[in-house]
Amino acid sequence: MERMAKERSSVDDPARTLELLWREPAKGGPRRGPKQGLTVDAVVQAAIELADSGGLDALTMRSVAQRLGVTPMTIYTYVPGKAELLALMLDAAYLQMPRTDHTAAPWGTRVEAVARENRDLYRRHPWVATLPTTRPPLGPGLMAKYEHELAAFDGLGLDDVEMDAALTFLLGFVQSVARADLDNQAAARDSAMSDEQWWAANAPLLARVFDPARFPLAARVGSAAGEAHQGMYSPDYAFDFGLKRILDGLTHLIVSRSR
Repeated sequence: MERMAKERSSVDDPARTLELLWREPAKGGPRRGPKQGLTVDAVVQAAIELADSGGLDALTMRSVAQRLGVTPMTIYTYVPGKAELLALMLDAAYLQMPRTDHTAAPWGTRVEAVARENRDLYRRHPWVATLPTTRPPLGPGLMAKYEHELAAFDGLGLDDVEMDAALTFLLGFVQSVARADLDNQAAARDSAMSDEQWWAANAPLLARVFDPARFPLAARVGSAAGEAHQGMYSPDYAFDFGLKRILDGLTHLIVSRSR
């Protein structure tokens, strides 16, 4: 029954998804049947809590129903399918984001605040980093987020297309770091070893097969990075380094516009 309901999902009906995002009543008036005892918001919040604790693998319409103490078919009277539920969850996460008031701050401080706000979002809701961003939910959460973040680039001499592109580039960078961090955590969890422990366990084999004379740069740079990060990768270093380079590039662009 649940699979059949998924197949009836309105994923190809953007109008219905938009109605849900903006909490507009469906056309044709209220549905027939028993009086509803839940709300769309309650369903979305239960789904977010499940995804936060167990990832998207733990999220099904059945698991949401169990969390709320109702039958799976009851959930479908509020949300047509999982695709719509994910859109509602993402928009709710956007809407709940703390937003720093950086109106009077220098532009670099504003841009950095946007980056860190999004990084905090991925830390609170890791599943958000795994969702595609090509067609984001056009709900109130996304609109509030977009308006707030565009303000960081306003008044810098960039045209509207450049403002959108600069923001998209910044957010793409933050998401890529978040995804790499998730991959790093998954590797540690699956192997039951930290990066440092994994390297220690594989060092004898690596010493036999790796020739530093043949790969001198790899040997030197890899050793330096591994020692600095105590492992293969440091998400904090990657974030700070990349953010500084983005700010450097924007500085060059802004200066060129002022000329």
